[in-house]
Amino acid sequence: MVATALLALRGDLVKLFRDIVDIESVSGNEGALADAVEQALTAYEHLHVSRDGDAVVARTDLGRPTRVVVAGHLDTVPVAGNLPSRQEGDLIYGRGTADMKGGVAVMLAAAAELPSPRHDVTWIFYDHEEVEAAKNGLGRLGRNRPDLLAGEFAVLMEPTGAQIEGGCQGTVRFEVTLVGKAAHSARSWLGHNAIHDAGGVLALLAAHEPRRVVVDGLEYREGLNAVAITGGIAGNVIPDRCTVTVNFRFAPDRSVEQAEQYCREVLAGYELVFTDAAPAARPGLDLPAAQDFLAALGGEARAKYGWTDVARFAELGVPAVNFGPADPGKAHADDEFCPVADLVACHAALQRWLS
Repeated sequence: MVATALLALRGDLVKLFRDIVDIESVSGNEGALADAVEQALTAYEHLHVSRDGDAVVARTDLGRPTRVVVAGHLDTVPVAGNLPSRQEGDLIYGRGTADMKGGVAVMLAAAAELPSPRHDVTWIFYDHEEVEAAKNGLGRLGRNRPDLLAGEFAVLMEPTGAQIEGGCQGTVRFEVTLVGKAAHSARSWLGHNAIHDAGGVLALLAAHEPRRVVVDGLEYREGLNAVAITGGIAGNVIPDRCTVTVNFRFAPDRSVEQAEQYCREVLAGYELVFTDAAPAARPGLDLPAAQDFLAALGGEARAKYGWTDVARFAELGVPAVNFGPADPGKAHADDEFCPVADLVACHAALQRWLS
């Protein structure tokens, strides 16, 4: 299809979905899809539409006592011979079908069809989610226009198989570097093997008992694991350095600082160099807007294992959940797909919640 063609937001949800998928929007190339989204939303008088780079925001301003935010990203990972989209039975295949243009299609349809929702709604379609955090469009909006992310509750339409996943885990990554002394391997006693010293670190990690904790009614499982190990320069040299990279996925009752301190306690005696961190997010399922959402969907929430942009809302004091069509396990796969049934279920759920 032509990238500048007007997206038909009302009517055939599957066609809308495939039209969105067929506008290629690999991270950094979201402009054409953002143009189409902005053009389509501007046609509806009940929506106030604004744009920041390739992020498009549409808001209702009806004076409701509560405001909720529904967000989804426009970009995808690189195409791998999986465009244009195709349909096989109930499944729609193509780049972005699982992550997460199904959510975008559902959002656009609901935004057009609900001129008088029970809550005021901010619909956010943002760019650069699949690349480094510094470029993330939702993060940019949070810095430039935090008022646009404000609300009592938020829904991120990431793929969850049409199930509610509350909050998200936080993550920290760090390195432990062991220092030895280089020597010829034929005279190993003249050196000190840093790779052997890594055994102490690995033993502590292997013996670690991950915590399970209930937060806002959902059970989160933590994990502290070595994810990489590097060392050695040649097959005949005793290595004088070895670095173990460790990732800690923590529950949302910990801050990043508390998570880092916990890692230092587990690996007491070793120097930890932290290289990456992202906060967890509480689900906030005890709040009225969240309770409305759960009641409308008629199901139970489960904990989100992994990190998503709900944490950006949490940093602004907005509890959030993940809820969207498609199996998250198919995200980024060359054969990623979204079942039509998931599209229909998520669309109907938003209608029930907001009508």
